[in-house]
This record gives sequence, C-alpha cells and structure tokens, in this order.
Amino acid sequence: MDVRRAGERYRGGDPEHGTDSRHAFSFGPHYDPDNLRFGALIACNEERLAPGAGFGEHPHSHTEIVTWVIEGELTHRDSTGHRTTVRPGDVQHLSAASGVRHTERNDGAVPLVFLQMWLAPREAGGEPAYRTVTGIADPTPYAVPAAGAMLHVRRLAPGERTAVPDAAFVYVHVVRGAVRLDGEELGAGDAARVTDAADLEAVAVTAAELLLWEMAP
Repeated sequence: MDVRRAGERYRGGDPEHGTDSRHAFSFGPHYDPDNLRFGALIACNEERLAPGAGFGEHPHSHTEIVTWVIEGELTHRDSTGHRTTVRPGDVQHLSAASGVRHTERNDGAVPLVFLQMWLAPREAGGEPAYRTVTGIADPTPYAVPAAGAMLHVRRLAPGERTAVPDAAFVYVHVVRGAVRLDGEELGAGDAARVTDAADLEAVAVTAAELLLWEMAP
C-alpha cells in the first residue's frame, strides 16, 4: 500500500483568477515519470474555484472523466449540447472518446470544491457520451466499463467499517473526515494506492466520506 498525503499534491491553477488545483499524479508542467498512473487512473485533481471563476472551453479526447463535487455547485457545458449543474452527491461522467470540448465554472455565490478523476480507456475512439447520476447511494457502485473500473462511494459514521474491494488495483481517496486503513490513518485529501487488495477494511476514525476505485489489471 502506497500512501500519498494531501500536502504532497502538485499545486497548479491560477489563484489570481480564482482557480487552485492540487494534482495527485504527474500533470501539465509537473512531470514526474514515476507518477504517471495507477491502474487506469491517470489524474485525480482537487479543484477549488472562487465564485465566478472557471475553466474556459478546452478539449479532451480518449479519456473517461468522472467528477465528484465536495462543496458548492459546478456548472458544466460541452460541445455535445449538455448543460448541467452538478451538486454534492452527484456523479458526473464525461466520456471524451474521439473528442469533446467543455467548460467548467462556479456560477454560484459560494466557493466550489470538486474532485476530478481521469481514467484511460482500454480502447481509443468512439463517440463522446455524457451522464450524471443524481444523489448516488452508497450500495450502488458506478461502473466505467470502458476503463475496466468501478467507483464506490462510502459515507461512514465514527467507528463504522467498510470492506475495501478485492482487486488488482484499488485507489482510496478520503474526501472528508479520517479513516484507518491497514494501520495507516488517512485524513481529508489523503489517498492510498493498493495493489492486489485482499481482505482489507477501512474504519472511520471520525465521520468520513470515501471514494474507492476498483480497477482490473
């Protein structure tokens, strides 16, 4: 198990224009050949947008992009005609496929914090697709079959336990609170990369919210 702390993330964004990015993997000008991906996961960015701030229209291709809002509301627009507002508890999934352009903004009156995770598809190409799941429930995982991955959401009370999926690759991200995993305490923004996960449990030290990526080899 490889633990990565929130404070070790690469800092990016443009604070003068209200954007602050924290990258868990090699990203943009922050190139690290030893931290390019884990399983299918190639990016896990924590984005903070001030009211009125955002990312102008930009392209993506051959990437499965999954977004989880932590605080505030995210306005999404894309070149396939979708315009949505994504709120805490919603899963947004943009399959960029052969190519799509989109914008992401904080059109609200309060700061926006969201986690955006990029996964590499097993096959390139295809038609772009977009989906949101409103208020996803803990027992219902969200599948990203193009990347051989499954997202599990866990919201735990203090002392509550949850099983970590048995899988070739599991990425555990603590959204809020604190948990104990295999002897390590993880706080908000911390992550664990588990290879060949088997018979592991996460135990909530405080009330906690976790995202767990279960990925095939």
